[in-house]
Amino acid sequence: MLVHEQLASGASLLDLRIATSSARPAAGHVLVLVHGLPRAMGMGRQAAGLLPELAEHLASESGWTVATGTLSGVGGSTGTFSASQWRRDLGAIIERIDQDGGRISLAGFGFGGALALAVTGDDERVRGVATFAAPAHMETWCGAAVPFRQWIIGAGVVGDEKDLLPAEELRNDVLAVDPIGAVAKVPPRRLLIGHGADDLEVPSSDARDLLSAAEGRGELRLIQGAGHQLRADPRMVATLLGWLDRHR
Repeated sequence: MLVHEQLASGASLLDLRIATSSARPAAGHVLVLVHGLPRAMGMGRQAAGLLPELAEHLASESGWTVATGTLSGVGGSTGTFSASQWRRDLGAIIERIDQDGGRISLAGFGFGGALALAVTGDDERVRGVATFAAPAHMETWCGAAVPFRQWIIGAGVVGDEKDLLPAEELRNDVLAVDPIGAVAKVPPRRLLIGHGADDLEVPSSDARDLLSAAEGRGELRLIQGAGHQLRADPRMVATLLGWLDRHR
C-alpha cells in the first residue's frame, strides 16, 4: 500500500509517499529513499520518478516501511534547490517518519547518497545508511561554480531563479555536505556503499574512498557492468534487499 502526503519544509511543500506491506509482518524498521540530482537537461523534475515504485517493491519484499519524498524543486514539490534546503527537507521527512516509531535507515542515490551520509553523521536517530553511486569528493563532482549553477538551472530544480543562490555560494553550500567527513561519523551504525563498476559520472574509486574514510567499517558492493543509474538495476535492488534482510 502506498500513501501520499504533503509535508512542509520551510517555504517548500514536499510530496511524500509511504509504502507498507500487507503481505509480510511489519519489521519495525523504516527506510527513507533519497533521490539524486541529475545532470541531464530538465531531468531534475523527474529525479524521484522511479522511487515510489521501488518503495512499494522493497516494502512488499522486506516488511519494512519505505518512504520516499521529492525534495525542493523536484517533481510536484515546490521550492528551489540548495544543499542546505535539501538537507532541511530530508530532516523534515525524518521528523515525520519518526512520529510513527520504528528504527530509521536511509538509502540515497548519487548526490542523495552524499546527502544521506551528511544527515546520518549528525542524527543518531538514523541507524544505518546505504549509498549508491554517491560522490565522495564534492569539489570534483561540482566543478567550477558558474557552470555548476547553470547545470542546476538546466536540470529544472529551480522554482524561481531569484531564489537560487549566487554561483560561489551555491557551490560552497554543496561542498559543505562533505561525504568523506560525514561517513567517518557513521560507524558503528550500519553502512552499505554500492557503486557501478563502469560509472562514468562518479568513478568507482569514490566508493572505495568512502569505505576507507569509514576505516573499512562497512560493506562495499561493486556492481559489475553497471553505470551511474542504479535505481532500476535489479542487482542494486537485490543488494539493498539483502542489506535490509540482514538487519531485521
